Amino acid sequence: MQISIPDASVFARQFEPHGSTDRAYLAHHFGRFASTLVEFCTSWDLQRGNRVLDIGAHWLHQSILWKQAGFDITAVDLPITFEMANVQSIARAMDIKLIPCANLEAADAFDAIADSSADVILFTEIIEHLTFNPIRFWKQVYRILAPNGRLVVTTPNYYAWNGRAWDFGRFLRGFGGGISVDAILGTHTYGHHWREFSKHEVIRYFCLLSPDFNTVKAKTVRNYYPEPNDARKKLASGIYERFPGLRPNLHLEIELSSKDHGIVMQPSW
Repeated sequence: MQISIPDASVFARQFEPHGSTDRAYLAHHFGRFASTLVEFCTSWDLQRGNRVLDIGAHWLHQSILWKQAGFDITAVDLPITFEMANVQSIARAMDIKLIPCANLEAADAFDAIADSSADVILFTEIIEHLTFNPIRFWKQVYRILAPNGRLVVTTPNYYAWNGRAWDFGRFLRGFGGGISVDAILGTHTYGHHWREFSKHEVIRYFCLLSPDFNTVKAKTVRNYYPEPNDARKKLASGIYERFPGLRPNLHLEIELSSKDHGIVMQPSW
């Protein structure tokens, strides 16, 4: 499936008649949105289905990019986001259905979505933020995803050349790994970046959830965020990203090959 990606500044201007949007967030993440869509379309055709559920849609930036590529979009995010007049305005203009979800752990808002009604579910840059046991949530995702549909997962690569896995100084000082206590206490965010995964961990994650999930694509992806101004970091990025295992981002597509077993993993309590 061939698609055309618009220029980032041209794409951003279409939000202006609706009250604008978070331009800084869009500028930072546009490369990710474009890369995810292009990669997905290398192995998908609209004849296989065009119904997309975008979980964690924020201000609909990614949703609109996929809509303009020919997909039918239902978007899920926090009520406080979907109550914004600019978000509601552009959603109406683009014919994007909004489903507010106040609690992803309970996932009750997903009850409004019919069984097997999504051919593609986007779960991009979300999995590293989950701080609760996600089994109930994944049961809803499984129910909604159509047979032979795909779940698209993007997340940072734990083994990226500039990732936390290589912070030996912090390790030696006794400050561990993962998110730092400084970030926990000092970062203003709804959900902290708690956990980074290796490619093999994400594959295992979905194998454990259900034997019906089959990972059909698992790639490390080059940096799609704006390049740093530091010349040394640019040089390092260019060198290290020649090695696929050290690239900073993961792109996985998990196909629901059948709906025979359901979610088999259960919490141990």
